[in-house]
Amino acid sequence: MHHDVIDLRRFYYSRSLGRVAQRILRDKLITNWPAESITGMSVAGYGFAVPMLRPYLSQARRVTGLMPGPQGVMAWPAGMANHSVLCDETAWPLETGSLDRLVMLHGLETSDHPAALLAEAWRVLGPGGRMVVMVPNRAGLWARTDNTPFGFGRSYTPGQLQRQAEGTGFVTERSGAAIYIPPSDRRFWLRSAMWWERVGGKIASMLVAGVTWAEFSKQLHAPVGPDRRLTVPSPLDVLEGIARPRPKRDPAAGGLGGQGMRGVEERMSQSDRAPR
Repeated sequence: MHHDVIDLRRFYYSRSLGRVAQRILRDKLITNWPAESITGMSVAGYGFAVPMLRPYLSQARRVTGLMPGPQGVMAWPAGMANHSVLCDETAWPLETGSLDRLVMLHGLETSDHPAALLAEAWRVLGPGGRMVVMVPNRAGLWARTDNTPFGFGRSYTPGQLQRQAEGTGFVTERSGAAIYIPPSDRRFWLRSAMWWERVGGKIASMLVAGVTWAEFSKQLHAPVGPDRRLTVPSPLDVLEGIARPRPKRDPAAGGLGGQGMRGVEERMSQSDRAPR
């Protein structure tokens, strides 16, 4: 089941609960990737990650919002030049290795081909590039109700999310959870949401988070194997011409080459035979 971009926009920009969720997730992302650390980088978001990307518009070299075809696309950001594009979930209009940072929100859990989606994310990230994936927490209350976008698609445990990304070649750097309030529009929960975020990690056994997230990196290792060996030249081979010089006769100067030595021997023999 795929999201509808109209429902996503209404939740994050019109509904009070959605605006609180947006703030919580964006603060979590900014804690890991401060805006000043993104200066000059290429940043993209897949799914409906554009609410997370606004802080990077003034710092990054390029910001792109990738929205899958079954979901639909909307112009973003409002009142500025458009940065969003409609794309196939396994064929993004980006060059290989062109991204430095990637955020995936409401993309992996609804994908028809999650392994191929992660492989496409691997392709567009450059060496050392980083990706943050946010998905519904299987043990949380948000995955058990369909009145928020986190009640759609597959939910994950932290271990399942990490194993799936690592199966594509990513390396897990860190992980965590977010949104500890219930999926309710009651004012009590909305007003105390940030307090619950500060203490939520300490009481997770009592109140389980609605979102699990993880940061992954793309690491490329030097190829090793029996067919790849490092050859170091021998010092004797390098100095071969110096260690065993070959004399050469200079006809003009009468050098002592092979013929020059025979000429000296003949003159010495004649002088011995001359009468004294």
